[in-house]
Amino acid sequence: MHNDQINAAPVVGLVGNPNSGKSSLFNLLTGLRQRIGNFPGVTVEKKSGILKIGDLPPVELVDFPGAYSCYPTSLDERLVVQELTNPEGDLFPDAILYVADVTKLDKHLLLFTQLRDLDLPMILVLNMADMIGENGLQVDVAQLSKKLAVPVIPVSAREGRGVEELKKAIENLLRNPKAYRPEEPFYEPGALARDVLADLRQELPARNDYHALLLTHHASWLRHIPEQLRHKVQNARVKNGFHSLRAQVEETMERYDAFEPIVQDTVRYAGDKASASDRADGILTHRIFGPIIFVGLMLLLFQALFAWASLPMDGIEWFFEHMGTAVRENLAAGWLTDLLVDGIIAGLGGVLVFVPQIAILFLFISILEEVGYMARAAYMFDSMMQRFGLNGRSVVALISGHACAIPAIMSTRTIANWKERLLTILVTPLTSCSARIPVYVILISFAVPEETFWGFGYQGLAFAGLYFLGIISAMLSALVFKLVLKTSERSFLMLEMPDYRTPVWRNVVVTVWQKVKTFMVEAGKIILLISIVLWALSTYGPTGAMEEAGVITQQLTEEQNLDEAEAANLLASERLEASYAGHVGKFIEPVIRPLGYDWKIGIALFTSFAAREVFVGTMATIYSVGSADDELRIRDRMAEEINPRTGQPVYNQATSWSLLVFYVFAMMCMSTLAVTKRETGGWKWPIIQFTFMTALAYVSAMVVYQVLA
Repeated sequence: MHNDQINAAPVVGLVGNPNSGKSSLFNLLTGLRQRIGNFPGVTVEKKSGILKIGDLPPVELVDFPGAYSCYPTSLDERLVVQELTNPEGDLFPDAILYVADVTKLDKHLLLFTQLRDLDLPMILVLNMADMIGENGLQVDVAQLSKKLAVPVIPVSAREGRGVEELKKAIENLLRNPKAYRPEEPFYEPGALARDVLADLRQELPARNDYHALLLTHHASWLRHIPEQLRHKVQNARVKNGFHSLRAQVEETMERYDAFEPIVQDTVRYAGDKASASDRADGILTHRIFGPIIFVGLMLLLFQALFAWASLPMDGIEWFFEHMGTAVRENLAAGWLTDLLVDGIIAGLGGVLVFVPQIAILFLFISILEEVGYMARAAYMFDSMMQRFGLNGRSVVALISGHACAIPAIMSTRTIANWKERLLTILVTPLTSCSARIPVYVILISFAVPEETFWGFGYQGLAFAGLYFLGIISAMLSALVFKLVLKTSERSFLMLEMPDYRTPVWRNVVVTVWQKVKTFMVEAGKIILLISIVLWALSTYGPTGAMEEAGVITQQLTEEQNLDEAEAANLLASERLEASYAGHVGKFIEPVIRPLGYDWKIGIALFTSFAAREVFVGTMATIYSVGSADDELRIRDRMAEEINPRTGQPVYNQATSWSLLVFYVFAMMCMSTLAVTKRETGGWKWPIIQFTFMTALAYVSAMVVYQVLA
């Protein structure tokens, strides 16, 4: 705590190694009372939640990224050090819950001892307490607490055990932080470090010697260190012959020498703890069987996206159909009714119908993460990734990119090698994210028949094929960039393999809910705005052109003896072509005609550069404007669309496959470009990324159309 009084809104930091169960504990303590944002000044996702304890003010629990030590090798770890060495920062915690896997305590205490020496009030949370007693694991909690000089609370985030004891310990810690301050440090800086600190003692804004030592090590990149002070630190290091890397190694070895005997005295292991995981790894990470199993899991996922989601999707379509009908029946005819039905309801309905499939996608990815399979995928494909200029950790980003490219690009901060991280950022958007699902689903229905092969639907297989096409293109693009970009950095993969565990379903549910809610809210805002703008552009146009559309419709109605419904549809088509939206589509039509697209598809391409999923909402808005048919099923409306020049359906196989290929490759997400800019520090790489993806999309789509037409 910044002082010894309880703040109006105390901050408790949740810190620990990756795979320590930290996120499980966070979900257990906060439930759905969570907020998702970014840490100040960076694009790393910040999870925070509210924790109610007794009569204390609401406690803000901040889930920091996983870190191994205060000497970071990734940007995520840098963020942890940045925040925990800045007492004036908004996120500097009043207390720390340090989460360690009780089955791997000897590996998880390095960072704990470093933070303890920063004079931060702490509680050591022994997660996986359900394992105590299994396989002969025994922990002397009282003795461990005495030797580490902190409260030690065994907790099972999986089973919910120990939560009340933990809350009581947090309350005691916040009420009396002085009682939780260490009497002796685990590590004393060496002679060279003491000489440097002596020169800087009056300059560094440090709480104690170890805090000053970390500032000395990291002054060159810590954001809260002024530029002038950085020069003084560098001069003091040179003057005293202080070698940072050597000092880090010496400190790390001394710390292990200090805490390993404590673990040996208080924790007893018996049996082969990891034997079950080892046996499973013998198959799941096998050189031959491992990749086959991985491909099988991906095929199962893509098939499920079609088979399992059909019923709830039909229900959502039915809901929006009847909502539109009810609005028309209960409101007077006019522009407001048309806006609600043809603009807002049609646009949102065309996107929200795909929420079941997005939920299934996140469900699968969350389960893979929970059981520990994602780390195995990184290990299994590391050698292959290296050949393409990537890293085993790139697999995690590429798999995560199937949910959303934005957090996937952020996850590259764990890749230490600059070139491999940059290549992963550049090619990750080629993996098919959840925003492409609405486009794929609606176009596959025109491109592929509803038939089956050995129980697998052709449409599901085509869906999987598009995903694999994205992966293959990402790998080949990385190979090209690898040959162009040169670096002298050496590559390495360092990660901890968690034991296989059954999923914590609470974590899965919370993750799926958060991701789906984000999709609905964020995509919904974009769709709502664009749908309203599109409705206006599609309904209104130059006065002369709109009047001429009415005259043409009247002439054709009389000449062809059209009935009332046919005349209404003809008028809607003519007015749309004469509208402002029609003029935009006509302007870009010559450029996209070689791809098989008409001006209406051009409008959708133009709007979906804001976000890919806008394509379907745009189609829903365009094809429902002015139609006498209240049916809002966008697939039916698109199927009825006829090319006036050829007399054939607009969405034939050639055009549909051309569009599918275009959307596999095209960079249609302004948010992804913005994140790339933040992660690479400028506009150079986002511009290169946008240019090569757009060119690849255009040329590939044109080739596909010309071959199939």
